[in-house]
Amino acid sequence: MNYFKTGLLIAAMTALFMAVGAVVGGANGMLIAFGIAIAMNAFAYWNSDKVVLRMHNAQEVDERSAPEYYNLVRDLAARANMPMPKVYILDEDQPNAFATGRNPENAAVAATKGLLSMMSREEVAGVMAHELAHIQNRDTLIMTITATLAGAISMLANFAMFFGNSRNNPLGIVGIIVTIIVAPLAAMLVQMAVSRTREYAADKLGGEICGQPLWLASALARLEQGRRIPNQEAEAVPATAHLFIINPLSGARMDGLFSTHPNTQNRIAALREQAANDGWQVPQSQFVETSAPRQSGGPWDRSGGPKQPGSKGRRSPWQ
Repeated sequence: MNYFKTGLLIAAMTALFMAVGAVVGGANGMLIAFGIAIAMNAFAYWNSDKVVLRMHNAQEVDERSAPEYYNLVRDLAARANMPMPKVYILDEDQPNAFATGRNPENAAVAATKGLLSMMSREEVAGVMAHELAHIQNRDTLIMTITATLAGAISMLANFAMFFGNSRNNPLGIVGIIVTIIVAPLAAMLVQMAVSRTREYAADKLGGEICGQPLWLASALARLEQGRRIPNQEAEAVPATAHLFIINPLSGARMDGLFSTHPNTQNRIAALREQAANDGWQVPQSQFVETSAPRQSGGPWDRSGGPKQPGSKGRRSPWQ
């Protein structure tokens, strides 16, 4: 159902893009707009990951420079039967993370220094499992396509302000004015709807990949608290906000039309319900202590068995 909804939203975005092209230049304008869309999406398909990572000044790490973080991602990827993505760190104090890339074979995950320093190993595992779920579901490509089309629609709407031909639509000059105002807004709403649809799906699969949905639920609660810390790079390029696991920008906390992400409490509730359905005991607190018992065989369990209730691990495995 989520894929069906996403397909409908992308189809709506494409139809809106062609409609704006028709307003600007009639049938020929529609064809030209379609050609521009193909060219832009081709560029985004091959280069989106490099562009996004460069925008956020991401630094690639490996097993030598960040062994715990890198090995955790590698173990989670193996658990999900996925190729190992490239691993990056963002020099930001706000806890957050995102994934990018056109397919699982050409993908990257990035976490901020704030996330790696503030969260337990279990919570980081939940976050990175969520990002791997985006890659496995090819959400990164879907979100890139919608972002590209949204940008193209806004560009065409601005073009219509100066070069629109009122003879190409039944509403005349009124049609052009409506296009200039409504088209970018509609494109933005569709883009946000796609992002919100995919976040719930990635939360569910992420909980399955890491083996414990409560770890991701606990991480989301801490991420929401960490939103009060500004993310300077994200504020400079807000078009990439929908790629992060939680909205890195100020405001937009509600599950409304203008939010790039679902309401965090709704996501936590869905993960807690998932954990309960899987037979886990769900505590009243939203946070999961690192001393809690867990299943054996997880990618963070180096001993081959579950930790005992009284044992405590390091709060941050990268320090």
